[in-house]
Amino acid sequence: MKTKRTVYVALFIAMGVIITRFFSIHTPIVRVGFGFIPTMLSGMFFGPIFGGVVNALVDLIGANIFPTGTFFIGFTISAFAAGIIYGLFFYKKHVNYKNVIIAVVLKVVLVDICLNTLWLSIMMGKGFIALLPIRLVKNIIFIPIESIIFMTLVYSLKNTSLVRKINNVIG
Repeated sequence: MKTKRTVYVALFIAMGVIITRFFSIHTPIVRVGFGFIPTMLSGMFFGPIFGGVVNALVDLIGANIFPTGTFFIGFTISAFAAGIIYGLFFYKKHVNYKNVIIAVVLKVVLVDICLNTLWLSIMMGKGFIALLPIRLVKNIIFIPIESIIFMTLVYSLKNTSLVRKINNVIG
């Protein structure tokens, strides 16, 4: 891996840890925050594998440096899956509302609702169905929020020098 690419990946990991750990509201059942932004951007710039690895490292590093609750490897698997989904939909593709909404819905259904609720039910010893309603409501509300925020970011960053630099490093 090139040095510049390593630096950009490290920056996305650092951004992810900071945003997830310091700019989120944590409850035992739901986390509300903007940690999806570095995940989406790393998937868009570096592809599915790097997107997954970046997000998994955000989870691992964040859990070790700034622990909140019990560490559970299932959430790291979920983080990796989210990065892969975003990389599959955004890497070297035209990013539009349709792609963003499909990617966010797929990530919400597969990762946030199915996998993360399963991990919580295993950790808490509560039934999957008991945890599902509150998690379902939060995630349905966040689908348009994540989509709008990401599209706004993409259009805002579209012609900036930072994006050109990252694209030159990748290409």
